[in-house]
Amino acid sequence: MLNRSLNPPQSDRLLMPRPDGAAAGWTVSAAPVPYPAAVAAMHERVEAILEGRAGELVWLLEHPPLYTAGVSAKAAYLIDPQRFPVFESERGGQFTYHGPGQRVAYVMLDLRERGRDVRRFVRSLEAWVIGALAEFDVRGEARQGRVGVWVDRPTPGFPPREDKIAAIGVKLRRWVSFHGISLNVEPDLDHFSGIVPCGIDQHGVTSLVDLGLPATLEQADAALRLSFESVFGATVATVPPA
Repeated sequence: MLNRSLNPPQSDRLLMPRPDGAAAGWTVSAAPVPYPAAVAAMHERVEAILEGRAGELVWLLEHPPLYTAGVSAKAAYLIDPQRFPVFESERGGQFTYHGPGQRVAYVMLDLRERGRDVRRFVRSLEAWVIGALAEFDVRGEARQGRVGVWVDRPTPGFPPREDKIAAIGVKLRRWVSFHGISLNVEPDLDHFSGIVPCGIDQHGVTSLVDLGLPATLEQADAALRLSFESVFGATVATVPPA
């Protein structure tokens, strides 16, 4: 059940708006999108944004089960290379998993219009996810030195535990972003065991459903859109690029 009362008014939370107030496109693919097709579509859209032929876009989708290796990926962190297809990615970071039940949001924003501040952009992405989680009464938190969003999992009588619920990995091309975030709604968490997720083996992974929340992708999409608008500004519905 979404809890819209947790979010303060938009004017209090905008972290990286466009001065001109232009709306970013917002689109959702109904069927899983192969990873190579998604990357090709992102490259085309980024070039169109740079050339002034298209506007900003947030693209929500699912992928078939797969692993991606960011530019810092260490071979030792790919534990089971035969389990799922492995794709090299130009985004930052280590290995990550994508698959059914996980909402991937590819974010193609023009930072030339939003301040040209990479650190602020990453903080804004974290704030976006944290705001979406708050709609489910989940307290997501950022961690110093660890990109992504985490939740505490306290259990009486056991040491403190925290799990990652959302990953962030982005790339900029001449100040236009691509790649983005992945939020675990209801993926098979065992699929993460074929890698060391994001190169961090001291902590686990979780999802909204693993936390006891029977959330759907559609509910997650609604929460993500509401929070995005409170952090980055207005959106307008459009069609998927692929």
